[in-house]
Amino acid sequence: MTVVTMPREVFNRTRWQRQYLVNILITDVLVVGAAVVLAQYVRFGQAPDLSSTDGYITFVSILFGAIWLGALSLCRTRSPRVTGAGAEEYKRVASASFWTFGGIAIITFLLQLEIARGYLAVALPTGTVALCLTRWGWRRYLAKQRAEGRYQTAVMAIGDADAVSHLAQELTRDPRAGYAVVAVGIPGYGAPVGERLTVGDQEIPIMGGEEHVLDAIRECGADTVAVTGVDHFGYEGIRKLMWDLEAMGVDLVVSPGVMDVSGARLQMRPVAGFPLVHVEKPQYDGAKRFEKRAFDFVFAAVALVVASPVLLAAAVAIKLDSRGPVFYTAERIGIDGRPFAMLKFRTMVSDADRQLERLQNLNESSGGVLFKIKDDPRVTSVGKFLRRFSIDELPQFVNVLRQEMSVVGPRPPLRQEVETYDGDVQRRLLVKPGITGLWQVSGRADLSWQESVRLDLSYVENWSMVADLVIIAKTVRAVLLSQGAY
Repeated sequence: MTVVTMPREVFNRTRWQRQYLVNILITDVLVVGAAVVLAQYVRFGQAPDLSSTDGYITFVSILFGAIWLGALSLCRTRSPRVTGAGAEEYKRVASASFWTFGGIAIITFLLQLEIARGYLAVALPTGTVALCLTRWGWRRYLAKQRAEGRYQTAVMAIGDADAVSHLAQELTRDPRAGYAVVAVGIPGYGAPVGERLTVGDQEIPIMGGEEHVLDAIRECGADTVAVTGVDHFGYEGIRKLMWDLEAMGVDLVVSPGVMDVSGARLQMRPVAGFPLVHVEKPQYDGAKRFEKRAFDFVFAAVALVVASPVLLAAAVAIKLDSRGPVFYTAERIGIDGRPFAMLKFRTMVSDADRQLERLQNLNESSGGVLFKIKDDPRVTSVGKFLRRFSIDELPQFVNVLRQEMSVVGPRPPLRQEVETYDGDVQRRLLVKPGITGLWQVSGRADLSWQESVRLDLSYVENWSMVADLVIIAKTVRAVLLSQGAY
């Protein structure tokens, strides 16, 4: 059992955070400078030189770079709230870049300035991509530091024992999130007497009840207070806590009590003087549905063309390796409960289905709904390679073109699996199943059925094109690293 103690870096969040943001600022300056220099050289054939007869071009490049850096600051791309996690940082970087060059294009047109469009055409994509890549590099550095227990934000969690245990468990499972629970406060507790809350293999000190929060913060060094429920504080209590923490320089985060609902669907609106959280309904039709369908068609068509050599090589390898067809079709249940034939490359021996019954006692899937064996004897040698890199799933892009599947979506369920669904799990069928999804980038075959269902429902409730693009990027990484595949 490990008693929670925080490394020195955790207590000095201000120091490491300031240094991290300075590093990003320096990188931004270098990238923007390189982008405008490259654009000037490519378009005008000269490096920056204020002393030359064409010095005004260099002056304009410097001005553009300054405006671009200013836009990155105005769009708060270096805010501690967005750096290091989530897609918001990249969205803000792209937004700042497009606003900069959109504004410059309009100004040069209105004032009839002789700034070539080719200059902007080089600087904008080059600089934006480079900015995002350097942000990604710094994120990798930050994630590595956090995985080793450094650069964490120390959190004191307040709420009932189950709620704070769940919070601590989730944060411990993903140290890259950057939060570590160092103390808990449980309503109704008296003064702290050295008791501890056991969470996994950790023991977290209980620092009393809600009335002991301020003293507990001074003792444990937490710089963030996470309140999992406000009922025990009341309206006046939570407001006073907010003011007290503000004076101490400690952040306050409050859970709205809505599980698996993305921030995009949560809107804070004042009603009769009270800040109420409104939960927007998920959208499955209209413009968003058309946008997703168009993306699916284009992505699938391009993927099949680009992957055609791999598809051909896989087909030949399967035929040479074992007797049987190249493709395997399996019934899956799609949107609105409609069955369809899902295509895959055959990775097992031809009589694999007939062998299933005698292997049931080896099933490693919890709950018994699915059938999983880590070292399935029915898988061929070529099949193991195809599964390792998910090449066996490439034919499913044909299902996408048939509008039976989507590139990103819930896992395609079996008929017998759907027959066990209760009312809530039926929501998985509100959207098309996907070739990849949250389940694919969160453990793939290592996940339990219950966990994959939870992830699927979370996707259904919160899907967006930005989230789809993030999942696709994470899928590429998971496939290349063979994470959770068998």
